[in-house]
Amino acid sequence: MIENNDKGVNKSVINWYPGHMAKTKRLISENIKLIDVVYEVIDARMPYSSKIKDIDTYIKDKKRILIMNKFDLCDIIETGKWKKYYENLGYTVICTNLEQNTNLNNLISLTNQIMTDTNLKREKLGMTKRKTRVLVVGIPNVGKSTLINRLVGKKVANVGNKPGVTTNLNWIRVNNDIELLDTPGILWPKLDDNIVAYNLASLTAIKEEILPLDRVSIYILNTLDKYYNNILKERYGIDKVNNIDIEETLNIIGRKRGCIISGGEIDYDKVYNVIINDIKNGIIKGITFDRCDIDE
Repeated sequence: MIENNDKGVNKSVINWYPGHMAKTKRLISENIKLIDVVYEVIDARMPYSSKIKDIDTYIKDKKRILIMNKFDLCDIIETGKWKKYYENLGYTVICTNLEQNTNLNNLISLTNQIMTDTNLKREKLGMTKRKTRVLVVGIPNVGKSTLINRLVGKKVANVGNKPGVTTNLNWIRVNNDIELLDTPGILWPKLDDNIVAYNLASLTAIKEEILPLDRVSIYILNTLDKYYNNILKERYGIDKVNNIDIEETLNIIGRKRGCIISGGEIDYDKVYNVIINDIKNGIIKGITFDRCDIDE
Protein backbone atom coordinates (compact mmCIF):
# COMPACT_ATOMS: atom_id res chain seq x y z
CA MET A 1 0.00 0.00 0.00
CA ILE A 2 2.66 2.49 1.03
CA GLU A 3 6.08 2.87 -0.51
CA ASN A 4 8.94 3.32 1.91
CA ASN A 5 11.69 5.89 1.60
CA ASP A 6 14.01 4.77 4.38
CA LYS A 7 17.33 6.50 3.78
CA GLY A 8 18.75 7.72 7.05
CA VAL A 9 15.93 6.21 9.09
CA ASN A 10 16.77 4.62 12.41
CA LYS A 11 15.07 1.22 12.60
CA SER A 12 13.74 1.31 16.15
CA VAL A 13 10.38 1.52 17.87
CA ILE A 14 9.66 5.04 19.09
CA ASN A 15 7.79 5.06 22.39
CA TRP A 16 6.10 8.40 22.85
CA TYR A 17 2.63 8.51 24.29
CA PRO A 18 1.86 11.46 26.57
CA GLY A 19 -0.67 10.85 29.31
CA HIS A 20 -3.18 13.32 27.90
CA MET A 21 -3.53 11.19 24.76
CA ALA A 22 -4.59 8.14 26.75
CA LYS A 23 -6.99 10.36 28.71
CA THR A 24 -8.41 11.82 25.49
CA LYS A 25 -9.11 8.35 24.07
CA ARG A 26 -10.84 7.37 27.31
CA LEU A 27 -12.99 10.52 27.20
CA ILE A 28 -13.86 9.88 23.55
CA SER A 29 -15.01 6.37 24.46
CA GLU A 30 -17.10 7.75 27.32
CA ASN A 31 -18.75 10.41 25.13
CA ILE A 32 -19.12 8.54 21.84
CA LYS A 33 -22.72 7.61 22.60
CA LEU A 34 -23.58 11.32 22.37
CA ILE A 35 -22.04 11.66 18.90
CA ASP A 36 -23.86 11.48 15.57
CA VAL A 37 -21.04 12.14 13.09
CA VAL A 38 -17.23 12.03 13.29
CA TYR A 39 -14.96 14.45 11.42
CA GLU A 40 -11.68 12.55 11.10
CA VAL A 41 -9.06 15.10 10.03
CA ILE A 42 -5.84 14.03 8.30
CA ASP A 43 -2.99 15.94 6.65
CA ALA A 44 -3.30 15.81 2.85
CA ARG A 45 0.51 15.71 2.62
CA MET A 46 0.61 12.38 4.49
CA PRO A 47 -2.81 10.75 4.09
CA TYR A 48 -1.61 7.41 5.45
CA SER A 49 0.85 8.47 8.14
CA SER A 50 -1.53 11.03 9.68
CA LYS A 51 -4.50 8.66 10.02
CA ILE A 52 -4.99 7.46 13.60
CA LYS A 53 -4.28 3.74 13.49
CA ASP A 54 -6.62 2.63 16.28
CA ILE A 55 -9.38 5.23 15.82
CA ASP A 56 -12.11 2.68 15.04
CA THR A 57 -11.71 1.30 18.56
CA TYR A 58 -12.96 4.61 19.97
CA ILE A 59 -15.48 5.91 17.44
CA LYS A 60 -17.16 2.51 16.92
CA ASP A 61 -19.62 2.48 14.01
CA LYS A 62 -20.39 6.20 13.98
CA LYS A 63 -20.88 7.81 10.59
CA ARG A 64 -17.68 9.50 9.54
CA ILE A 65 -16.37 12.12 7.13
CA LEU A 66 -12.67 11.88 6.36
CA ILE A 67 -11.32 15.41 5.91
CA MET A 68 -8.07 15.77 3.98
CA ASN A 69 -6.91 19.09 5.35
CA LYS A 70 -4.11 21.37 4.07
CA PHE A 71 -5.00 20.35 0.53
CA ASP A 72 -3.39 23.56 -0.71
CA LEU A 73 0.00 22.24 0.42
CA CYS A 74 -0.15 18.73 -1.01
CA ASP A 75 0.78 17.05 -4.28
CA ILE A 76 -2.73 16.92 -5.72
CA ILE A 77 -2.04 13.94 -7.98
CA GLU A 78 -0.52 11.75 -5.25
CA THR A 79 -3.05 12.77 -2.60
CA GLY A 80 -5.80 12.16 -5.17
CA LYS A 81 -4.72 8.51 -5.26
CA TRP A 82 -5.19 8.31 -1.51
CA LYS A 83 -8.61 9.96 -1.80
CA LYS A 84 -9.63 7.26 -4.24
CA TYR A 85 -8.12 4.58 -2.00
CA TYR A 86 -10.16 5.67 1.02
CA GLU A 87 -13.31 6.10 -1.04
CA ASN A 88 -12.87 2.54 -2.27
CA LEU A 89 -12.83 1.48 1.38
CA GLY A 90 -16.19 3.19 1.86
CA TYR A 91 -15.08 6.50 3.37
CA THR A 92 -16.75 9.79 2.54
CA VAL A 93 -13.80 12.09 1.76
CA ILE A 94 -13.67 15.89 1.56
CA CYS A 95 -10.54 17.92 0.75
CA THR A 96 -10.22 21.27 2.50
CA ASN A 97 -8.03 24.29 1.90
CA LEU A 98 -8.50 26.38 5.03
CA GLU A 99 -6.72 29.40 3.58
CA GLN A 100 -9.61 29.82 1.17
CA ASN A 101 -12.35 27.95 3.12
CA THR A 102 -12.60 25.45 0.27
CA ASN A 103 -15.40 22.88 0.64
CA LEU A 104 -16.57 24.01 4.08
CA ASN A 105 -20.11 24.60 2.81
CA ASN A 106 -20.04 21.14 1.26
CA LEU A 107 -18.93 19.72 4.60
CA ILE A 108 -21.89 21.32 6.37
CA SER A 109 -24.30 20.13 3.68
CA LEU A 110 -22.95 16.60 3.82
CA THR A 111 -23.25 16.57 7.61
CA ASN A 112 -26.89 17.63 7.36
CA GLN A 113 -27.53 14.94 4.74
CA ILE A 114 -26.14 12.26 7.00
CA MET A 115 -28.68 13.24 9.65
CA THR A 116 -31.67 13.25 7.28
CA ASP A 117 -32.87 9.73 8.14
CA THR A 118 -32.46 10.30 11.86
CA ASN A 119 -34.49 13.49 11.78
CA LEU A 120 -37.21 11.93 9.60
CA LYS A 121 -37.61 9.18 12.19
CA ARG A 122 -37.85 11.80 14.93
CA GLU A 123 -40.44 13.70 12.93
CA LYS A 124 -42.58 10.56 12.51
CA LEU A 125 -42.47 10.08 16.27
CA GLY A 126 -43.62 13.64 16.79
CA MET A 127 -40.19 14.74 18.00
CA THR A 128 -38.43 17.93 16.95
CA LYS A 129 -35.24 18.04 14.92
CA ARG A 130 -32.20 18.21 17.15
CA LYS A 131 -28.69 19.49 16.71
CA THR A 132 -26.15 17.21 15.08
CA ARG A 133 -23.31 16.42 17.47
CA VAL A 134 -19.98 16.08 15.68
CA LEU A 135 -16.75 14.71 17.13
CA VAL A 136 -13.58 16.23 15.62
CA VAL A 137 -10.54 13.94 15.88
CA GLY A 138 -7.06 13.80 14.38
CA ILE A 139 -3.38 13.63 15.17
CA PRO A 140 -1.61 16.77 16.43
CA ASN A 141 -1.17 19.70 14.04
CA VAL A 142 -3.45 18.60 11.20
CA GLY A 143 -5.48 21.80 11.48
CA LYS A 144 -8.46 20.72 13.58
CA SER A 145 -8.64 24.02 15.45
CA THR A 146 -8.35 26.07 12.27
CA LEU A 147 -11.11 23.98 10.71
CA ILE A 148 -13.36 24.61 13.70
CA ASN A 149 -12.68 28.36 13.66
CA ARG A 150 -13.51 28.52 9.95
CA LEU A 151 -16.75 26.60 10.46
CA VAL A 152 -17.81 28.82 13.35
CA GLY A 153 -16.68 32.01 11.63
CA LYS A 154 -14.57 33.27 14.51
CA LYS A 155 -11.77 32.13 16.79
CA VAL A 156 -13.12 29.67 19.32
CA ALA A 157 -10.24 27.18 19.33
CA ASN A 158 -6.54 27.84 19.84
CA VAL A 159 -4.40 27.46 16.73
CA GLY A 160 -0.70 26.70 16.43
CA ASN A 161 1.75 25.05 14.04
CA LYS A 162 3.07 22.73 16.70
CA PRO A 163 1.52 19.70 18.41
CA GLY A 164 -0.24 19.96 21.76
CA VAL A 165 -2.18 23.24 21.36
CA THR A 166 -5.60 21.80 22.23
CA THR A 167 -5.56 20.04 25.62
CA ASN A 168 -9.20 19.45 26.58
CA LEU A 169 -12.49 18.25 25.10
CA ASN A 170 -14.69 21.25 24.33
CA TRP A 171 -18.23 21.60 22.94
CA ILE A 172 -18.48 24.35 20.31
CA ARG A 173 -21.63 25.60 18.56
CA VAL A 174 -21.29 26.01 14.79
CA ASN A 175 -24.87 27.06 14.01
CA ASN A 176 -28.42 26.16 14.99
CA ASP A 177 -27.98 22.67 13.54
CA ILE A 178 -24.46 21.54 14.47
CA GLU A 179 -22.34 21.31 17.62
CA LEU A 180 -18.71 20.17 17.58
CA LEU A 181 -16.77 18.30 20.25
CA ASP A 182 -13.15 19.37 19.78
CA THR A 183 -10.44 16.99 21.02
CA PRO A 184 -6.68 17.21 21.53
CA GLY A 185 -4.50 15.60 18.90
CA ILE A 186 -3.90 11.91 19.56
CA LEU A 187 -1.48 9.29 18.31
CA TRP A 188 -1.01 5.61 18.99
CA PRO A 189 1.21 4.20 21.77
CA LYS A 190 4.14 2.97 19.65
CA LEU A 191 5.43 4.49 16.43
CA ASP A 192 6.80 1.15 15.23
CA ASP A 193 6.75 2.11 11.54
CA ASN A 194 9.79 4.33 11.20
CA ILE A 195 8.71 5.76 7.85
CA VAL A 196 5.45 6.89 9.44
CA ALA A 197 7.37 8.27 12.43
CA TYR A 198 9.69 10.34 10.23
CA ASN A 199 6.80 11.56 8.11
CA LEU A 200 5.05 12.72 11.29
CA ALA A 201 8.24 14.42 12.48
CA SER A 202 8.85 16.04 9.08
CA LEU A 203 5.39 17.59 9.11
CA THR A 204 5.61 18.51 12.83
CA ALA A 205 2.87 16.20 14.08
CA ILE A 206 5.13 15.03 16.90
CA LYS A 207 7.26 17.26 19.08
CA GLU A 208 10.63 18.19 17.68
CA GLU A 209 12.54 16.67 20.57
CA ILE A 210 11.20 13.17 19.88
CA LEU A 211 13.52 12.57 16.91
CA PRO A 212 16.90 14.25 16.25
CA LEU A 213 16.55 17.33 14.05
CA ASP A 214 19.50 16.33 11.90
CA ARG A 215 17.98 12.97 11.02
CA VAL A 216 14.56 14.50 10.34
CA SER A 217 16.12 17.16 8.11
CA ILE A 218 18.11 14.62 6.13
CA TYR A 219 14.98 12.47 5.79
CA ILE A 220 13.15 15.49 4.35
CA LEU A 221 15.98 16.12 1.90
CA ASN A 222 16.01 12.49 0.77
CA THR A 223 12.24 12.49 0.33
CA LEU A 224 12.41 15.65 -1.76
CA ASP A 225 15.30 14.16 -3.74
CA LYS A 226 13.28 11.03 -4.47
CA TYR A 227 9.92 12.60 -5.31
CA TYR A 228 10.43 16.34 -5.86
CA ASN A 229 13.94 16.86 -7.14
CA ASN A 230 12.87 20.13 -8.77
CA ILE A 231 12.06 21.58 -5.34
CA LEU A 232 15.44 20.42 -4.06
CA LYS A 233 17.14 22.32 -6.87
CA GLU A 234 15.03 25.46 -6.68
CA ARG A 235 14.92 25.84 -2.91
CA TYR A 236 18.33 24.56 -1.86
CA GLY A 237 20.52 24.71 -4.95
CA ILE A 238 21.47 21.03 -4.96
CA ASP A 239 21.03 18.47 -7.73
CA LYS A 240 21.32 15.40 -5.52
CA VAL A 241 21.62 14.59 -1.82
CA ASN A 242 25.10 13.24 -1.12
CA ASN A 243 24.44 10.64 1.57
CA ILE A 244 28.05 9.49 1.48
CA ASP A 245 29.25 12.97 2.42
CA ILE A 246 26.14 14.67 3.80
CA GLU A 247 28.18 17.66 4.96
CA GLU A 248 28.72 18.61 1.33
CA THR A 249 24.96 18.82 0.82
CA LEU A 250 24.44 20.72 4.06
CA ASN A 251 27.23 23.15 3.18
CA ILE A 252 25.61 24.03 -0.14
CA ILE A 253 22.25 24.61 1.57
CA GLY A 254 23.90 26.59 4.34
CA ARG A 255 25.62 28.95 1.94
CA LYS A 256 22.50 29.41 -0.18
CA ARG A 257 20.28 30.11 2.83
CA GLY A 258 22.74 32.21 4.81
CA CYS A 259 23.37 29.74 7.63
CA ILE A 260 26.90 31.01 8.22
CA ILE A 261 28.67 31.91 11.46
CA SER A 262 31.85 33.88 12.04
CA GLY A 263 34.81 32.63 10.08
CA GLY A 264 32.60 31.46 7.23
CA GLU A 265 31.70 28.18 8.92
CA ILE A 266 28.28 26.63 8.30
CA ASP A 267 25.84 26.62 11.23
CA TYR A 268 24.41 23.12 10.79
CA ASP A 269 21.77 23.53 13.48
CA LYS A 270 20.45 26.53 11.58
CA VAL A 271 20.45 24.50 8.35
CA TYR A 272 18.36 21.80 10.04
CA ASN A 273 15.90 24.39 11.32
CA VAL A 274 15.64 26.06 7.91
CA ILE A 275 14.72 22.76 6.27
CA ILE A 276 12.17 21.82 8.92
CA ASN A 277 10.63 25.30 9.01
CA ASP A 278 10.27 25.32 5.22
CA ILE A 279 7.88 22.37 5.65
CA LYS A 280 6.38 23.50 8.95
CA ASN A 281 5.45 26.96 7.67
CA GLY A 282 4.12 25.74 4.33
CA ILE A 283 6.85 27.47 2.32
CA ILE A 284 7.45 24.25 0.42
CA LYS A 285 4.18 23.23 -1.26
CA GLY A 286 2.99 20.58 -3.66
CA ILE A 287 4.38 17.66 -1.67
CA THR A 288 2.92 14.39 -0.43
CA PHE A 289 5.21 12.13 1.58
CA ASP A 290 3.03 8.99 1.53
CA ARG A 291 2.84 6.98 -1.69
CA CYS A 292 -0.15 4.86 -2.65
CA ASP A 293 0.20 1.92 -5.04
CA ILE A 294 -3.23 2.23 -6.64
CA ASP A 295 -3.66 3.83 -10.04
CA GLU A 296 -5.42 7.16 -10.41
